[in-house]
Amino acid sequence: MFEDLIPKDFSQELLLEWAISIGMAILVFFIGRIIANIIVKVARHAMERGGMDALLVNFVASILRWVLMLFVIIAALEQLGVDTTSLVALLGAAGIAVGLALKDSLQNFASGVMLIVFRPFKNGDFVDAGGVTGVVEHIGIFTTIMKTPDNKEVIVPNGQVYGGTITNFSARDTRRVDMVFGIAYDADIRQAKNILTEIINSDSRVLKDPAPVIAVSELADSSVNFVVRPWVNSADYWGVLWDTNEKVKYAFDEAGVGIPFPQMDVHVHKEKED
Repeated sequence: MFEDLIPKDFSQELLLEWAISIGMAILVFFIGRIIANIIVKVARHAMERGGMDALLVNFVASILRWVLMLFVIIAALEQLGVDTTSLVALLGAAGIAVGLALKDSLQNFASGVMLIVFRPFKNGDFVDAGGVTGVVEHIGIFTTIMKTPDNKEVIVPNGQVYGGTITNFSARDTRRVDMVFGIAYDADIRQAKNILTEIINSDSRVLKDPAPVIAVSELADSSVNFVVRPWVNSADYWGVLWDTNEKVKYAFDEAGVGIPFPQMDVHVHKEKED
């Protein structure tokens, strides 16, 4: 009964318009997807040529693909006559809500991107960052995994790492070992300096340039303090530090050079009785 009320030409025209709209929407979708893939491929190639980290390249390429596909879907819906203004507004509101809910995660993500781009450290570096001292095992988008000297695995949020001071002990090829040795006031300063000089010069790990520094730094309350500052390759830092401390103790004991400890002399005056 209702079919008799609708002109045949009108229904055919309407079906034709719908068919054309659907066809155009499908065409826009497939052509847009091809263009999006080309853009993502070009962007990925450019990032790889720029030396960006593979993890960041994959993540940025994935985000770019989803953003481009969102535009393609909106364009396809417009071909169907759908009012996309309200859809865009809804997506914007949803994006704001999600952003507020994931504020900390987004901060960690942004910090992860900065760590990967600017590279204050890399995998294998020994660093002090985010309140943790250890070897960097993995730099992720949201967290950094570090291994402490006692073999504990610590997962640190990137926001905490990038938001604080980063000390990279492995960034330079060489490091200076700072040591202080105290001798008693009645000990021979020249003898002690000769012993320290001989120990440092006999260590093949100590670099000749820059030259090591051995000098009296302080006349302290209970000791005369020497600073000993040799330069070594970064990998030899701890070995030279520990070995030198041991060698100095043995050498001072053998030469009779006293190593003082904190002490206090107490003088008691006894009054004479009448």
